[in-house]
Amino acid sequence: MVGGGGAEQELSADNVKGIVLALLSSGFIGGSFIIKKKGLRRAAVASGIRAGVGGYSYLLEPLWWVGMITMIVGEVANFVAYAFAPAVLVTPLGALSIIVSAVLAHFILNERLHALGILGCVMCIAGSMVIVIHAPQEQEITSVKEIWIMATQPSFLLYVASVVLVVSVLVFHFSPLCGQSNVLVYTAICSLMGSLSVMSVKALGTSLKLTFEGKNQLVYPETWFFMLVVAICVLTQMNYLNKALDSFNTAIVSPIYYVMFTTLTILASIIMFKDWSGQSLGSITSEICGLIIVLSGTILLHVTKDYERIPQSRSIYAPLSPSSTPRLNGELLRRIEDDARSPEDEEKALRRQEMY
Repeated sequence: MVGGGGAEQELSADNVKGIVLALLSSGFIGGSFIIKKKGLRRAAVASGIRAGVGGYSYLLEPLWWVGMITMIVGEVANFVAYAFAPAVLVTPLGALSIIVSAVLAHFILNERLHALGILGCVMCIAGSMVIVIHAPQEQEITSVKEIWIMATQPSFLLYVASVVLVVSVLVFHFSPLCGQSNVLVYTAICSLMGSLSVMSVKALGTSLKLTFEGKNQLVYPETWFFMLVVAICVLTQMNYLNKALDSFNTAIVSPIYYVMFTTLTILASIIMFKDWSGQSLGSITSEICGLIIVLSGTILLHVTKDYERIPQSRSIYAPLSPSSTPRLNGELLRRIEDDARSPEDEEKALRRQEMY
């Protein structure tokens, strides 16, 4: 950990590895959206049936599978990044995949990136640099039992209990009552469960890292418990993310979900791993400012990317992605450009395909 006081220490070797993996993850995931979309378009031309209207010919399109494999590689890199660096550092860097996708779409798919979108890109990069410069050091963990002690400390148990209580109320009371009319219901469920899934992913990733280093952690039941929590949280997230995307436009869901998910994940990490313990007030303030800049830039990118086209009356159902992982903002990115358009315009209608 960083010692108290005003002086900043250099990034640790583990933090550097985490940053590199997070950046590679963003590059692979952002590029995969473009590859998959080109594969979808090619399959639609060959078969005459688009994925958006029930076609599955893209499963026979090699280019689509290249995009899928690219995305899986990116998600694996993101998973491993959590084993090396704190969530307060890795999670905000996920916004860079939006930049990669937006820039490549501008040049390869001829999808306009407006002036505010460019400003959003610059803000995401600037905010990410501030976070990296002032990021806390990763704790030295030698056993999954150490993580279990962190996960069972009273403060984090209180957070977990609060999440379970709020999610239960949202699922059993508010979801049937106003889930279809209030976007905050479904996105709150996704974000709250997402914060727990990332904590479990970090615990599981650290356990596997130690195992590969020769310290077998698979013999401890705590490792398998974290794996179970990951599965439950991710499945719940995906279910309610689909409900949100089915009920509301991605222009509304995406920025709200990203802001809530990132904020709650960082909060959970601060409570469980004490990421800010020992940091100076200046460093903490800088990280918060960097996070706000990244979130603001992400919102600009979402709301300026041709969203004048989105109708407010309906949305299209999005089935679960076969490459779903805790990093669910990736799931949202695949849908950013896929809302309904005029059926007379074939090129515009193809934007729906990427949802599949």
